Amino acid sequence: MAWRAKLVGVAAVGGGGAAACYLGLVSGAMPLDVGVGRRIRPLGPQVVDIRAPRDVVFDVIAQPYLGRTTRAMREKVRVLERGSDMVLASHSTPVAGGKLTAVTVEAVRFTRPDRVEFRLVRGPVPHVVESFVLTTTEAGTRLAYEGELGTDGWALGQRWGQLVAARWEETVTASLASVRHESERRAALR
Repeated sequence: MAWRAKLVGVAAVGGGGAAACYLGLVSGAMPLDVGVGRRIRPLGPQVVDIRAPRDVVFDVIAQPYLGRTTRAMREKVRVLERGSDMVLASHSTPVAGGKLTAVTVEAVRFTRPDRVEFRLVRGPVPHVVESFVLTTTEAGTRLAYEGELGTDGWALGQRWGQLVAARWEETVTASLASVRHESERRAALR
């Protein structure tokens, strides 16, 4: 009987440890970057056509980082360090139906007027690089997003990467829709 009690205790501790690891990974509080079994998968591409000039679209993307952060964006983006063409920023994203908040820290580089690049510093996976590329079209601007996400741990890490990438791309889709809406609003006011 004593061995059963010990087994239940070990299982409870192991389960609690697994839950703590999961929460740490999801929230970005415990990033796992061991450099072993790295798997890379693409993010995107996603393309959005926007009826606004390229400089307006660039300014909308850059605003929360290089300018004054709006009240609505303060809950999502916090600039930790700012340079002339690059910032270090934390991004907060609700996950698990809003029960948890994933926090990532990213270096964001700006090349006016056509490119914004993101590189993950800390988050739920060890490697993410992304870019927003802006090109002028007859109707306004084409915003193209693409990137890559990398995980460690071979097949298990790859599965984790699929879960993270799905939520990551949902967040990017919402962000692109917001950029489109605000850019077109600003262009109409010109």
